[in-house]
Amino acid sequence: MCTYLTEKISVDGSGKGARGWFGASEAIVYVDHPVHAQYGHTVNIDVLNPALGPSARVALELTEETALALADAIHQAIGSAPAKLASKDQ
Repeated sequence: MCTYLTEKISVDGSGKGARGWFGASEAIVYVDHPVHAQYGHTVNIDVLNPALGPSARVALELTEETALALADAIHQAIGSAPAKLASKDQ
C-alpha cells in the first residue's frame, strides 16, 4: 500500500549523480513502490537540485530496517563529533 505521504525538506550540501557532483537543495522521503529494489515497497529518499534537472539527483530505495539504521548511524556519527563540526556555521 502506498501512503502518498511525502516529506520534503530543504537541504544544504552536495550529491553525486550521473553527471558528477551537484549542489543539493532538496530531499524527498516517501514510502512507495521501488523502481529497482526487489521489494514490494521501500523507503525512498531522493536528494536533488530541481533547478539542475533530473541528472542532479541521488536516489535511495531502502528497506524500513535499513532506513532506520541509517538514521541511527547519522545520529551516532554527529553525536560523536565535536558540536557544530559539520554545521553550516562552522
